[in-house]
Amino acid sequence: MLHDLVRLGPVLALAAIATLILIWDFLPHGRPLPARGAALMFVALLGPAASALWAGALLASDERGVGFAGSVALDNFTYFFAFLFAAILAAVILASQDYAGKFEERQPEYYALLLFATGAMLLLAASRDLVLIFISLELTSLSQYILAGIQRDSRAAEAGVKYLLLGAVASAVILYGMALLFGLTGTTRLDGIAASIGSRQGGVQPALVVAAVFLIMGFGFKMAVVPFQMWVPDVYEGASAPVGAFLSVASKAAAFAVVLRIFFQALPDRSISGSWSDVFAVVAAISMSAGNLLALAQTNIKRLLGYSSIAQAGNFMVGLAAISAGGSLGMATGASSVIFFLAAYAATNLSAFIVVIAVSARTGSDAIADYAGLFRRAPLLATALALALVSLTGIPPTAGFIAKLYIFNSAVESNLVWLVIIAVINSVVSAFYYLRIASMMFVREPILMTAIPTSSALKLALAVAVAAVVFIGVVPTPLLNAARDAASVLAPQ
Repeated sequence: MLHDLVRLGPVLALAAIATLILIWDFLPHGRPLPARGAALMFVALLGPAASALWAGALLASDERGVGFAGSVALDNFTYFFAFLFAAILAAVILASQDYAGKFEERQPEYYALLLFATGAMLLLAASRDLVLIFISLELTSLSQYILAGIQRDSRAAEAGVKYLLLGAVASAVILYGMALLFGLTGTTRLDGIAASIGSRQGGVQPALVVAAVFLIMGFGFKMAVVPFQMWVPDVYEGASAPVGAFLSVASKAAAFAVVLRIFFQALPDRSISGSWSDVFAVVAAISMSAGNLLALAQTNIKRLLGYSSIAQAGNFMVGLAAISAGGSLGMATGASSVIFFLAAYAATNLSAFIVVIAVSARTGSDAIADYAGLFRRAPLLATALALALVSLTGIPPTAGFIAKLYIFNSAVESNLVWLVIIAVINSVVSAFYYLRIASMMFVREPILMTAIPTSSALKLALAVAVAAVVFIGVVPTPLLNAARDAASVLAPQ
């Protein structure tokens, strides 16, 4: 048991720091709230730091295996997401310093919920049992529902309620799919489900397809793909900018991580996967097209990034379709391309959202029109946002270009050329609204000439995120190798 707890250390470190923050909040304080807020940020940063260091120590000692009766796996897949989630969390915490004052006395709860949610996401990526997956998913979701409404204004309250109600329906659908899988196979362990399917293909195949459809529908909400995307623009607009940043990258990464675990460890059989590979491809095409077309008409930067995330989720689904359609070759290239895309997208979208956090905190506006002439008011912010938008479009030499090139190549190798053509057309469409904002910042006259000051913490988070966008675009090999190592875990044994 102690050995199992050691392997779960990166998750426990996050939970421990979150608990410490909540306990500290009950103690009497003599300092004013702004000073406490700065101290809270530094304490919260101990969470991702401790989690990453613990994961690094385990990796250095080549610690691998399963724990808790095979329910949790410590493998390359888990290590990849341990470091990814720690980096995302640290960036969001640093970027929150300029905005956290708006949470007033709820700052401790804000930081604690970020830590609890991230810990649950990491546990979700490491889970190999349907029961633990569902528990981790609900722990993640509950934290996110509260975070969406933590600012306590009318828009945040509406975002939180919408997210809660729609999320509850999605959780119920996922639970139906899991219950059906358990009823058909007699086990909740992913490897046990795969073994049972391999020995009883013919009689249960239609029911397994139904179970897979339920899971696709439920996780489709978590991944924010059409037709389960209706919550995204409203929640992104209503929630605070730091929460929107966290939802756009961490939540999406966790959702795709668990989908990779379930569909390519529990349901790897070709006779079954052929039934839903087309579903992934169609959902990818519709998500990319709907997200980009609806983004063209947006006047609010957070709603635009919400629809953009729907379109980007379609790109992720291209990789899932490639895995399903390509057999062993699809598994080798498709899975690693999805994992690589998750990391590249995290760096890119965090860069964009950190700028939105800075502008929103100082101006109180999320209107795209207010970004006109931003280069004259805050040249570093404008340059960083322009680079992020170029990366989201998929223009070299950025992380977004390499990510799209890799994922499109995996689809071509899986004979999904038609899907790649649709994806390329959508990339061209996305350039209209991404580059429109970039041109506004450099060409148009600003509405106001007042500067937009930013904290050192936000500048550090933005500098690291932008550096990652450039580094991945120029030197993608280290991340590509890490993604391939993580994807190798999913290959059929």
